[in-house]
Amino acid sequence: MIGDVLTTSILFEALKIKFPNAELHYLINSHTYPAVENNPFIDHFVFFTPEIEKSKRKLLQLGKTIKNENFDIVIDAYSKLSSNLLTLLSKAKVKISKYKSYTAFLYTHPVKYRSTPLTEAGLAIENRMQLLSSIDPELAQTNIKPKIYLTEEEKEKAKQLLMDSNIHLNKPLFMISVLGSGNTKTYPLKYMAKVIDQIVNQTQGQILFNYIPKQLEEAQTVFNYCEKETQNHIHMAVFGKGLREFLALTFHCNALIGNEGGAVNMAKALEISTFTIFSPWIDKKTWSIFENEYNVSVHLKDYKPEFYSEKEEKELKKEALTLYKEFKPSYFSESLNRFLKTIVANK
Repeated sequence: MIGDVLTTSILFEALKIKFPNAELHYLINSHTYPAVENNPFIDHFVFFTPEIEKSKRKLLQLGKTIKNENFDIVIDAYSKLSSNLLTLLSKAKVKISKYKSYTAFLYTHPVKYRSTPLTEAGLAIENRMQLLSSIDPELAQTNIKPKIYLTEEEKEKAKQLLMDSNIHLNKPLFMISVLGSGNTKTYPLKYMAKVIDQIVNQTQGQILFNYIPKQLEEAQTVFNYCEKETQNHIHMAVFGKGLREFLALTFHCNALIGNEGGAVNMAKALEISTFTIFSPWIDKKTWSIFENEYNVSVHLKDYKPEFYSEKEEKELKKEALTLYKEFKPSYFSESLNRFLKTIVANK
């Protein structure tokens, strides 16, 4: 959800540039707010809380609140049941969303998404910009990257934490997205340890893990699988205790490496280089955004395309853990080496 919220935030910049006097509101899941906090193009946030998600009554109350705002235009970039309902309740004259055969009648402008990217921005970016084509065709061509707005105080506080933890900012520093949002989006822990071993062996870099306290056991398992020399380079005690602190720590890293997900999208929004390991069931075409020598991604399909003949996403998701076992670190070892050489050479 964080990746979705951050990626969709580009619409606000495009609209504000074209219509500087427009009032722009953003309805998001409450826990994703830190990713778009301080965004100067968003005038107001509306939060979809866990309480609203669990209660039909509270959902309808939110719909009434939205209706009372008298919005001229509602853009539903999420296109799920809850956002379908809220859009309908808004009574806005213009309602825009992704075209789906079973919900198209709810919208005045259902937009058909592309299936193949035309630029390095990737489908996740291009298709969101397509949502603006109904307002002004030129807006869909706007080239905007997601951005995260940290304060100088947040950056300085993170810098001080790193220095106090005996981390040297003149040496390579890597943030590892060591765990995904679930088992089907988490590279096997033993394989991840091999990836971290390779990073340290090649760069002698310092390593931070991105995890939250409830994931400590799994993060510790990866640490234990690493070689003894690698373990000496990992600072397990230094981690973001909240999303903004994670962002501020990542800001001082040379690259983020690991599982595809919100952390990767946030690193790119901070203009930090990334090396992304995609889950075997996730569509790389959609989420491999702004790829170049500083933003590289790998997918099992790159190496074993025969596993993907005529298989649907749902089927692939069921087979994710089995497919992950096939996705050996040796497949992308050379790609990771090239990436690390680029990063260290440009430090």
